[in-house]
Amino acid sequence: MSYEKRIQELGIELPPAPKPIAVYRPLVCVGNMAYVSGHGPLRSDKTLITGKVGLDLDLAAGKLAARQVGLAILATLRSELGSLDRVSRLIKVLGLVNCPADFRDHPAVINGCSELFADVFGRENGIGARSAIGAGSLPGDITVEIEAIFELQT
Repeated sequence: MSYEKRIQELGIELPPAPKPIAVYRPLVCVGNMAYVSGHGPLRSDKTLITGKVGLDLDLAAGKLAARQVGLAILATLRSELGSLDRVSRLIKVLGLVNCPADFRDHPAVINGCSELFADVFGRENGIGARSAIGAGSLPGDITVEIEAIFELQT
């Protein structure tokens, strides 16, 4: 199935692909691997979701922020690759949650992104290896930062 068609079927609107705010590339391809730099929860209006999960936002809001990061990653993939259909499968996700030291539900927050990728790419190709960790702060006080690695069609 076409991932572009799947996005349409799910009624998903992607935000604009984020532009780098420092010295890095949003995506680097090496062979058939695509390494996506850390992305934040960019909304379609170009604002970011900010605050600490467990302090400023509850778990549900943190999970929605992680989903929004996933949407930004999909926007970057489409922008840089020309089409999501160039993706073969997800390999790995690393999720960082802006939270206080006593917060314990990092995996539940990052599920917002992981569930999105499973919906778009299917369970076979959209679930990869994953790490979810807490961070005392993130750039610009964003709620979640996520990076990912994808295998591309050859």
